[in-house]
Amino acid sequence: MRYIAIEKNLVPYRFDMGIDNELFTFEIHYNSEFDFFTVDLERNGETLVVGEKMVYGVQLFGDVLDNRFPKTAIIPYDESGNAQEVTWNTLSDSVFLFLYEGADDA
Repeated sequence: MRYIAIEKNLVPYRFDMGIDNELFTFEIHYNSEFDFFTVDLERNGETLVVGEKMVYGVQLFGDVLDNRFPKTAIIPYDESGNAQEVTWNTLSDSVFLFLYEGADDA
């Protein structure tokens, strides 16, 4: 299964990624005081969202009904079942941002 690799040691940082035949710019931030990550999302230079918190098992941008966002579900998840939250210690260690293509086709 595909996932988005997050380089924690580069945070805050930006990267481009093609999803659903569209190019999106992601910006990853870390809140060290409360140990969580957030995502900003852009498409074609337009800011779509700022500060979307990564919550374990919850689809990023899942509450947004807007065709400008990726249709592919992006969900922080640990396939091993060892972690249940997205923290500095778990992200890109056991928790990854998995891409569930076709999730919205139902």
